[in-house]
Amino acid sequence: QVQLVDSGGGLVQAGGSLRLSCAASGRTFSSAAMGWFRQTPGKEREFVAAISGTYGNTHYADSVKGRFTISRDNAKNTVYLQMNSLKPEDTAVYYCAARNPSGVARMTYDYDYWGQGTQVTVSS
Repeated sequence: QVQLVDSGGGLVQAGGSLRLSCAASGRTFSSAAMGWFRQTPGKEREFVAAISGTYGNTHYADSVKGRFTISRDNAKNTVYLQMNSLKPEDTAVYYCAARNPSGVARMTYDYDYWGQGTQVTVSS
C-alpha cells in the first residue's frame, strides 16, 4: 500500500515558478514509477510528467516540455515537479500518482495510487 500527499501549490503570476512535492509512504517507493497529472473543471485528468523507478527516466507532455522538471529523492520518498515559466493555462489541480511497475506511463488507468491534489493558479 502506498499513500501520497501532494503539496506546494499556490497562486503565482505568469512567468513565475512553483515546486510541487509528493511525499510517499511505503517500502516500494524507490522502484515505483511516479507521475504528475492535472485537471481543470469539466475536463479529464491529463498527463504532465512521469519518472521511472530504478533508472529515473523521465517523460513530459509536449505542453510542459522545457518548462517543467520531474525529479525524485528516494531517500526522502518524495517526488517533485519544478514548474518554471508558468502560464495561465497551467492553472489546474495537480495530482501525483504511483504505479508498482517501474516503467513510466501516461494514462491515468496505469496508476494505482493517487494524492489528494494541490491547486495551482497562474494569474495573467
